[in-house]
Amino acid sequence: MFNVPDHSLYAMALVGLILITATLAYLVISRIQRDTDHQELKLRIQSWWWIIGAFFVVLASNIHFALAFIGFLSFLALKEFLSIVPGRQTDRRAIFWLYLSIPLQYYWVATQWYGMFIIFIPVYIFLFIPIRMVLIGDTKGFIKSAGILNWAVMLCVFSISHLGYLLVLPVKNSEAGAIGLVLYLLFTTQFNDVCQYVWGKLFGKHKIIPKVSPNKTWQGFIGGACTTATLSCFVAPALTPLSTLQGAGAGLLIAVTGFFGDLVISSVKRDLQIKDTGVMIPGHGGILDRMDSLLYTSPLFFHYLYYLHY
Repeated sequence: MFNVPDHSLYAMALVGLILITATLAYLVISRIQRDTDHQELKLRIQSWWWIIGAFFVVLASNIHFALAFIGFLSFLALKEFLSIVPGRQTDRRAIFWLYLSIPLQYYWVATQWYGMFIIFIPVYIFLFIPIRMVLIGDTKGFIKSAGILNWAVMLCVFSISHLGYLLVLPVKNSEAGAIGLVLYLLFTTQFNDVCQYVWGKLFGKHKIIPKVSPNKTWQGFIGGACTTATLSCFVAPALTPLSTLQGAGAGLLIAVTGFFGDLVISSVKRDLQIKDTGVMIPGHGGILDRMDSLLYTSPLFFHYLYYLHY
């Protein structure tokens, strides 16, 4: 309980220092620019304190508690996703099985049953949900509903559960421990989001997909990806079993896939004509607004790591 390996502890301290710096910067800016409303920035920083504090406490505790917490995130994400997409009244009986898949999926994780973990949702749930819908007997809108429900469980349960499986992989970097992999993925994913935003603000001129996300530019994307890959060269060997070169590859993978995860959720919001997926996190929106990049980086980083070292 709260026995954090040295490298993971240093990473936590670094993140804490970044948060303290951001808080001090906000206080200075709010005093200098008194006529400007900085309420959103204040809410964002406050939310980051709560988010990071919760994650650190959970990761520093025992693994089963951490898995339960990540499973709860899957539940919140699935609930939020299903609350914003159109659905049929009759789908409720099928949706029950989506929620039931969460404890089962995380049970496979906790027992380290990799074979079942990797096929349970993409195969068994994928095939079972349409069968359950057929037994209900409502064929109007069947194809659309089947697609929505299966995509929802893939994104919100299957993708996020890879974050949990990182915790039960055999430890190959004793100085970082099991939580080092999760800290690396979370830090690198969020760092990439910030870098792409900053590079885009400073140098962004050429938009990538303006109809989906007008603020995304080639300069932001390339600058953020290069910065993330460079940082990963140093962070990956400290927190993961990856070498410097493999760390650069992981950083580049996270930068590219995180970018597309952001765009996918942005496309969902534009299709539904909503600004945020929810209001759960003050200053950020919903849980999917905060985890959009992670929905893509979690499974792809996991399999990159698994292929190289497991």
